Amino acid sequence: MTNTVEFAKMNGLGNKILVVDMRGRTDKVTPEAAIALNTDAETQFDQIMAIHDPKAQGTDAYIDILNSDGSKAQACGNGTRCVVQALAAETGKKAFTFQTVAGILNAVEHEDGTISVDMGRPVFEWNRIPLAEEFHDTSRIELQIGPIDNPVLHSPSAMSMGNPHAIFWVDRDPMSFDLERFGPLLENHPMFPEKANISLAQVISDSALRTRTWERGAGLTLACGSAACASAVSAARTGRTGRKVTIDVASSPIRQPLVIDWRANNHVVMTGPAEWEWSGTVDPTTGSWSRDAAPGAEAR
Repeated sequence: MTNTVEFAKMNGLGNKILVVDMRGRTDKVTPEAAIALNTDAETQFDQIMAIHDPKAQGTDAYIDILNSDGSKAQACGNGTRCVVQALAAETGKKAFTFQTVAGILNAVEHEDGTISVDMGRPVFEWNRIPLAEEFHDTSRIELQIGPIDNPVLHSPSAMSMGNPHAIFWVDRDPMSFDLERFGPLLENHPMFPEKANISLAQVISDSALRTRTWERGAGLTLACGSAACASAVSAARTGRTGRKVTIDVASSPIRQPLVIDWRANNHVVMTGPAEWEWSGTVDPTTGSWSRDAAPGAEAR
């Protein structure tokens, strides 16, 4: 078994993704390799999407997902779109079925280059999100940041999209909040025994939201697909919007909205772009890497 594998630096609406090809191998990308890659400015990422040989019949691949701190992630919608684009370019296929820790994901690349991912069914039960306290109605839970009589953030909607989310509803631009300060406190709040993705969501209309996310295990991120899905579902669930919305991800440098459709069959389908940046090889054990055909690039 060789020490290096191919990988691609990609992004999904600015969400920084490394797609690592682990097919034909029995080992995995180690947490140490992930941490090493994230410390380098050129390979800094939000999630690693490691493509493994399929484990289940009828699937195209098993996807192992790592956060930038080396921890495991259950879901990453933006990263899944990057995997689809990479495999579509390699194989010519347009439709894929992936297995992840969170379950089976179906995805398709459209003629315009956008990619739809069926993110599965949302989970609302407090013990399955999970929360540390029982709530009969998780569309609004008791949690706040700031003075008790004038909190900065309060009463989030909680749910799971394969990973836990808390959506705080705000009445002004999410970029105007100090999420870099509040994010770590809320991600690690005792209410969330498995931590949580923390999003701020502003309702623009009955079919549009503007969001910003602090991502569990990754920190302040330019975009988070599962958080966009959680925001859209929570908006519909609380009567703020309809079941199909566009999401303006406020922190993303790419001014293209995500489209989230919470369908009648209870599945959440996310549609948006993916972008290839460059490729190289990486040691999945140590994280040392080199870039393909880039003048002056050196092994790290």
